[in-house]
Amino acid sequence: MLREYERAQNPPEAREDAGSRDGLDEPEIHREEIELPDGGQLVLTDIEAITPERAQRVAARFARILNSRERDRQT
Repeated sequence: MLREYERAQNPPEAREDAGSRDGLDEPEIHREEIELPDGGQLVLTDIEAITPERAQRVAARFARILNSRERDRQT
């Protein structure tokens, strides 16, 4: 606790170039919209590229969940 108090009283110097050239540029966000059975819509977002195969696999999984008679239902 005393260490944090001391740090708050004597903050480190801020660098003018802080955060630049650190390799952490804003990542590109990939987005794919998929129509599901019964008029549903699924929006996939990821920082990795979304391939058509991956999108179809996810859509099929969600379609199975939506059409499943075993899904949980609140009463």
